[in-house]
Amino acid sequence: MHIKMIQWPATFLASLFFLAINVGFVTHSTAQVGVGTKAPKGAEVLFDGSRKMLDDKWTYWQGPRLAASLPIKWQIVEDPVDKGTTMSSNDPAGAGGKYGAADIVTKKEFKDFRLHVEFYIANPGGNSGVYLQNRYEIQVLDGDTTSHGMAAVINESPSPYYAYNGVGKWNAYDIVFRAARFKDGKRTEKARLTMYFNGKKVHNNQEINQVWGGPNSGMDGGNDGGKGITDKPGGIKLQAEGHDVLYRNIWIQELDLKKADTNF
Repeated sequence: MHIKMIQWPATFLASLFFLAINVGFVTHSTAQVGVGTKAPKGAEVLFDGSRKMLDDKWTYWQGPRLAASLPIKWQIVEDPVDKGTTMSSNDPAGAGGKYGAADIVTKKEFKDFRLHVEFYIANPGGNSGVYLQNRYEIQVLDGDTTSHGMAAVINESPSPYYAYNGVGKWNAYDIVFRAARFKDGKRTEKARLTMYFNGKKVHNNQEINQVWGGPNSGMDGGNDGGKGITDKPGGIKLQAEGHDVLYRNIWIQELDLKKADTNF
């Protein structure tokens, strides 16, 4: 007997993935990841290349080292590879590697989510960072293959440097993140994430223990040496260090992950 196989469209499979993850479990269905992945239905675009969206949805992080003032001084610049525009992290206040002096964070705060971020490093040694909940840094650092280096959950995982496209090319992080859980004010489950780097799965249910880098790094960084995590949602933060790092195509989908599982 001949059985006809149904070829489901990729958009339908992606919809199944987001349905599954929103009701509290994650399947191994085909999720679209990698450079150029567009926001699916139900996701919020955080940066589309426009000055208006940068000003509407982002602000400076009010950390202890803040040295910048609104409006945001990150510039909208032409995409060096494709058509369109991007934003440059070269804020004057962050020049010379002064992280925390001009970092930008979304005005909206998040708990569990799926995040897509694309970045471009123009020169060797380019340095920035993507912060989840303005706490946990996913490193953006050309040339560093250590646990402090490219695409590492900073100081907590090895750098999956093998997946990096390199200087002068666009790269993409696709992350499903589950926030820490608390009971009676005490953390009962650590934050965790699964991440694809340029379409390759590089972290799977990686637990995150603390905020690294002290109070200038992110929310809760000054609490008990970064170990005093609190039960407060946080924004997506991008680090300004004056190292020619560009960002584009940033979107997020809020989730409610019942189980301590981020695999996708």
